[in-house]
Amino acid sequence: MSTAAAPAAARPGEVLADLLPASTAARARLRDTALVVGGAALTGLAAQLAVPVPGSPVPVTGQTFAALLVGTALGARRGLLSLGLYAVAGVLGVPWFAQGAHGASTPSFGYIVGMMLAAGVVGGLARRGADRGVWRTAGAMLVGEAVIYAVGVPYLAVAAHLSLGEAVSLGLVPYLMGDALKAALAMGALPAAWKLVGRRG
Repeated sequence: MSTAAAPAAARPGEVLADLLPASTAARARLRDTALVVGGAALTGLAAQLAVPVPGSPVPVTGQTFAALLVGTALGARRGLLSLGLYAVAGVLGVPWFAQGAHGASTPSFGYIVGMMLAAGVVGGLARRGADRGVWRTAGAMLVGEAVIYAVGVPYLAVAAHLSLGEAVSLGLVPYLMGDALKAALAMGALPAAWKLVGRRG
């Protein structure tokens, strides 16, 4: 009897990172540390893929997409730690926020805090199987993006001395098309990764 699809179907509490082997508790800790650091580095690298938006202090970057993928693939705890490391290191001077920025004084820092929270949220959803189907993945990405904007837009309004309506106009509306594209990419990538794991199993 074939069991090709078993890894994805029989382990509903797992995320993709759990499938990486670790034969002892020490190796599991080493694996998790590497994943957390690697997720932070991936987010920092993606943040350098930035396109300025005229009139807005917040560029379009690959940062959001990377943060949501990290959270989904690593799970809530590791995802939160990874984006937390990214945020703390950037505040302390590592120039890996968008366009090589660092520190907490930039108007876009609220989005980074939102990404940290969103990584935990989508990681929790992934443990419930939200990354294993196309439409569930889309839903998880939209929830994550909503968390990011729920923190980032009000922070932008305060930091840049804008009304909430102005912050929405400058810090939300121009990014909706790109967010739809990111959700579409995740809809293909994450379920495909689970199918590949199932075939290998």
